[in-house]
Amino acid sequence: MAQTPEGKVKTVVRNKLRQIGAYYFMPATGGYGKSGVPDIVGCYEGRFFGIECKAGKGKVTALQQKNLDEIDASKGIALVVNESNMHDVSDLLMEN
Repeated sequence: MAQTPEGKVKTVVRNKLRQIGAYYFMPATGGYGKSGVPDIVGCYEGRFFGIECKAGKGKVTALQQKNLDEIDASKGIALVVNESNMHDVSDLLMEN
């Protein structure tokens, strides 16, 4: 089965996170999870991060943006990653 474009972004991001030794997971959404939580959450060098993965012209929803804003306000790293910056995840985490 072929991956969706967003699935390809998630795969690249997960590979990059593994390469730099970041702790991460992909939270379950639905009945028991909190809506709008980023696709990938974790910790790198003592900093919490949340990464929302998008593909094509995909944009974050209002609820996703609210969660990203809350992460940012708490001094965490909030990123929206797509095909144009998916290979830069390690740099984006290191510079924040």
